[in-house]
Amino acid sequence: MTSSHPHNPALKHLEVLVGDWNMELANASFLPGPSETAKGHVSFEWVQDGAFLVMRMGDKPPLPPDAIWLISRDESTPNYTVLYYDARSVSRVYKMSFSDGVWKMWRESPGFWQRYEGKLSKDSNTITAHWEKSPDGTKWEHDFDLTYTKVS
Repeated sequence: MTSSHPHNPALKHLEVLVGDWNMELANASFLPGPSETAKGHVSFEWVQDGAFLVMRMGDKPPLPPDAIWLISRDESTPNYTVLYYDARSVSRVYKMSFSDGVWKMWRESPGFWQRYEGKLSKDSNTITAHWEKSPDGTKWEHDFDLTYTKVS
């Protein structure tokens, strides 16, 4: 059975993310050394004729594992919901905002809180970002930095 859905207007602000991006990860404790970096690839594309946005990341260690991020939004709220799943069988739910070139994601889970902030360049071709983590949501520590550069 095939169906055609109209493009989800609640996702219109995310159009700038659609495409292929090179990714560089740095300043991560899980990399071999403090000055080491790792490079990978990320893609964003519409699924179900624009009903959802999917982010796919596929790389080998030491980069984060193959992962899928499914993004959507309840039109009555300003924040998005992100469903995350990766090759380690880790599944998480994040809240997300995207406004004025600032992209944020966060989750509040007992024992492992996370937050992400990325800033889109004026030409929309670079995102400079970082992740932080916390055991309780009060004391935060840097996790790693990311730079995304748009390829197409």
